[in-house]
Amino acid sequence: MYSYTDYKDEIIQEVQATPEEYRPALLEIIRLFRQSVTLPPAEITFRQGWEEVRLGETRPVYELWEDIDAE
Repeated sequence: MYSYTDYKDEIIQEVQATPEEYRPALLEIIRLFRQSVTLPPAEITFRQGWEEVRLGETRPVYELWEDIDAE
């Protein structure tokens, strides 16, 4: 089983093994990955949702389920 340190060391090794000219792209991939797996704080999410409601940027619930094949 890996520990946090093992993963960190392996990530560092992979970055170091990546040719210099590809590192900016690798950094962008890492940042996009982190953003996709982390959730914003609940307060930010609530404020964003509330602002969408205030601006009328809502859709009826039945529209949200259209084209979903849930049984």
